[in-house]
Amino acid sequence: MKKISLPVRFGLVTSAVLIAYFLILSMFNKHINPAFSFFNAVITAFGVYEAVRLSKLQYSNDFSYGEGFKTGIVTGFVATFFFTTFFLFYSTEISPGFLAELLGGFSREFVVDIGMVTFIVAVMGLATTVVATLAVMQLFKNSRNILQNR
Repeated sequence: MKKISLPVRFGLVTSAVLIAYFLILSMFNKHINPAFSFFNAVITAFGVYEAVRLSKLQYSNDFSYGEGFKTGIVTGFVATFFFTTFFLFYSTEISPGFLAELLGGFSREFVVDIGMVTFIVAVMGLATTVVATLAVMQLFKNSRNILQNR
Protein backbone atom coordinates (compact mmCIF):
# COMPACT_ATOMS: atom_id res chain seq x y z
CA MET A 1 0.00 0.00 0.00
CA LYS A 2 2.86 2.35 0.77
CA LYS A 3 4.33 2.08 -2.73
CA ILE A 4 1.04 3.08 -4.36
CA SER A 5 0.61 6.27 -2.31
CA LEU A 6 3.52 8.05 -4.02
CA PRO A 7 2.18 7.77 -7.59
CA VAL A 8 -1.35 8.62 -6.43
CA ARG A 9 -0.08 11.78 -4.71
CA PHE A 10 1.91 12.80 -7.78
CA GLY A 11 -1.09 12.00 -9.99
CA LEU A 12 -3.26 14.31 -7.91
CA VAL A 13 -0.69 17.09 -8.07
CA THR A 14 -0.23 16.60 -11.81
CA SER A 15 -3.99 16.76 -12.37
CA ALA A 16 -4.15 19.95 -10.28
CA VAL A 17 -1.46 21.53 -12.46
CA LEU A 18 -3.29 20.41 -15.63
CA ILE A 19 -6.54 21.90 -14.33
CA ALA A 20 -4.80 25.15 -13.32
CA TYR A 21 -3.19 25.41 -16.76
CA PHE A 22 -6.57 24.86 -18.43
CA LEU A 23 -8.22 27.52 -16.24
CA ILE A 24 -5.42 30.00 -16.93
CA LEU A 25 -5.90 29.42 -20.65
CA SER A 26 -9.65 29.89 -20.25
CA MET A 27 -9.10 33.30 -18.61
CA PHE A 28 -7.50 34.45 -21.88
CA ASN A 29 -9.96 32.48 -24.06
CA LYS A 30 -7.09 30.33 -25.38
CA HIS A 31 -8.55 27.04 -24.11
CA ILE A 32 -10.45 26.63 -27.38
CA ASN A 33 -7.19 26.43 -29.33
CA PRO A 34 -6.11 22.76 -29.39
CA ALA A 35 -2.47 23.73 -29.99
CA PHE A 36 -2.14 24.78 -26.36
CA SER A 37 -3.05 21.27 -25.22
CA PHE A 38 0.37 20.05 -26.36
CA PHE A 39 1.80 21.57 -23.17
CA ASN A 40 -0.35 19.05 -21.27
CA ALA A 41 2.12 16.40 -22.42
CA VAL A 42 4.98 18.37 -20.87
CA ILE A 43 3.08 18.70 -17.58
CA THR A 44 2.23 14.99 -17.54
CA ALA A 45 5.78 13.97 -18.44
CA PHE A 46 7.18 16.14 -15.65
CA GLY A 47 4.75 14.62 -13.14
CA VAL A 48 5.71 11.11 -14.23
CA TYR A 49 9.41 12.02 -14.13
CA GLU A 50 9.22 13.36 -10.58
CA ALA A 51 7.19 10.37 -9.35
CA VAL A 52 9.64 7.87 -10.84
CA ARG A 53 12.64 9.86 -9.61
CA LEU A 54 11.36 10.01 -6.06
CA SER A 55 10.34 6.36 -6.20
CA LYS A 56 13.86 5.41 -7.21
CA LEU A 57 15.28 7.49 -4.36
CA GLN A 58 12.93 6.02 -1.76
CA TYR A 59 13.06 2.40 -2.87
CA SER A 60 16.54 2.18 -4.39
CA ASN A 61 17.03 -1.46 -3.33
CA ASP A 62 13.66 -2.61 -4.68
CA PHE A 63 13.56 -0.32 -7.72
CA SER A 64 13.29 -2.08 -11.06
CA TYR A 65 12.13 -1.14 -14.52
CA GLY A 66 8.76 -2.71 -13.77
CA GLU A 67 8.35 -0.80 -10.51
CA GLY A 68 9.28 2.47 -12.18
CA PHE A 69 6.97 1.79 -15.11
CA LYS A 70 4.12 0.99 -12.73
CA THR A 71 4.78 4.21 -10.81
CA GLY A 72 4.66 6.27 -14.00
CA ILE A 73 1.53 4.60 -15.31
CA VAL A 74 -0.37 4.98 -12.04
CA THR A 75 0.70 8.64 -11.79
CA GLY A 76 -0.51 9.40 -15.30
CA PHE A 77 -3.72 7.42 -15.00
CA VAL A 78 -4.69 9.21 -11.78
CA ALA A 79 -3.90 12.59 -13.38
CA THR A 80 -5.88 11.66 -16.50
CA PHE A 81 -8.87 10.46 -14.50
CA PHE A 82 -9.15 13.64 -12.46
CA PHE A 83 -8.47 15.97 -15.39
CA THR A 84 -11.04 14.16 -17.53
CA THR A 85 -13.57 14.40 -14.70
CA PHE A 86 -12.85 18.12 -14.42
CA PHE A 87 -13.13 18.51 -18.20
CA LEU A 88 -16.53 16.82 -18.16
CA PHE A 89 -17.70 19.06 -15.32
CA TYR A 90 -16.33 22.19 -17.00
CA SER A 91 -17.91 21.47 -20.37
CA THR A 92 -21.32 20.61 -18.92
CA GLU A 93 -21.73 22.82 -15.86
CA ILE A 94 -19.30 25.76 -15.95
CA SER A 95 -19.26 26.54 -19.67
CA PRO A 96 -21.92 24.59 -21.60
CA GLY A 97 -21.00 26.36 -24.86
CA PHE A 98 -17.34 25.38 -24.58
CA LEU A 99 -17.55 22.32 -26.84
CA ALA A 100 -19.39 24.26 -29.53
CA GLU A 101 -16.59 26.87 -29.43
CA LEU A 102 -13.91 24.18 -29.40
CA LEU A 103 -15.41 22.41 -32.38
CA GLY A 104 -16.44 25.64 -34.11
CA GLY A 105 -14.41 24.84 -37.21
CA PHE A 106 -16.60 21.86 -38.02
CA SER A 107 -19.86 21.86 -39.91
CA ARG A 108 -22.90 23.36 -38.21
CA GLU A 109 -24.59 19.99 -38.60
CA PHE A 110 -21.94 18.34 -36.46
CA VAL A 111 -23.56 17.10 -33.28
CA VAL A 112 -21.43 17.63 -30.20
CA ASP A 113 -21.47 14.48 -28.13
CA ILE A 114 -20.03 15.16 -24.71
CA GLY A 115 -19.39 11.48 -24.11
CA MET A 116 -17.28 11.14 -27.24
CA VAL A 117 -15.26 14.27 -26.51
CA THR A 118 -14.67 13.14 -22.92
CA PHE A 119 -13.59 9.73 -24.21
CA ILE A 120 -11.13 11.40 -26.58
CA VAL A 121 -9.70 13.53 -23.76
CA ALA A 122 -9.24 10.41 -21.64
CA VAL A 123 -7.59 8.44 -24.46
CA MET A 124 -5.25 11.33 -25.22
CA GLY A 125 -4.27 11.51 -21.56
CA LEU A 126 -3.68 7.77 -21.32
CA ALA A 127 -1.64 7.72 -24.53
CA THR A 128 0.44 10.64 -23.27
CA THR A 129 0.97 8.77 -20.01
CA VAL A 130 2.26 5.64 -21.72
CA VAL A 131 4.60 7.55 -24.02
CA ALA A 132 5.88 9.77 -21.20
CA THR A 133 6.46 6.77 -18.94
CA LEU A 134 8.37 4.90 -21.63
CA ALA A 135 10.51 7.98 -22.28
CA VAL A 136 11.15 8.69 -18.60
CA MET A 137 12.08 5.09 -17.84
CA GLN A 138 14.91 5.35 -20.35
CA LEU A 139 16.54 7.79 -17.94
CA PHE A 140 16.06 5.62 -14.85
CA LYS A 141 16.57 2.08 -16.05
CA ASN A 142 19.64 0.17 -14.94
CA SER A 143 22.05 -0.12 -17.83
CA ARG A 144 23.49 -3.51 -18.66
CA ASN A 145 25.99 -2.04 -21.03
CA ILE A 146 29.32 -3.89 -20.81
CA LEU A 147 31.30 -0.73 -21.63
CA GLN A 148 29.76 1.14 -18.71
CA ASN A 149 32.23 -0.38 -16.21
CA ARG A 150 35.27 1.27 -17.86
